Amino acid sequence: MLKRMLFAAALTGLVAGAAVPLHAPSAEAASGCWAAAKAKFAGDAKARHAYRKECRAHYRAYKTATKGAKKAT
Repeated sequence: MLKRMLFAAALTGLVAGAAVPLHAPSAEAASGCWAAAKAKFAGDAKARHAYRKECRAHYRAYKTATKGAKKAT
């Protein structure tokens, strides 16, 4: 009985370990707009600049929305 439980636990651990991804894609793992843009568009400076501007605009909109929500509460 104990052997079966240990075997089942080991097998479950192996299956769960195989299902978990080892690392996130580099653009998602990077922190900040500049690092994310550099990771996503390593060779294209114009695309990197456009992505960074868009990312910063989304960040500013998010900060404004959350600041307003905190004041209302």
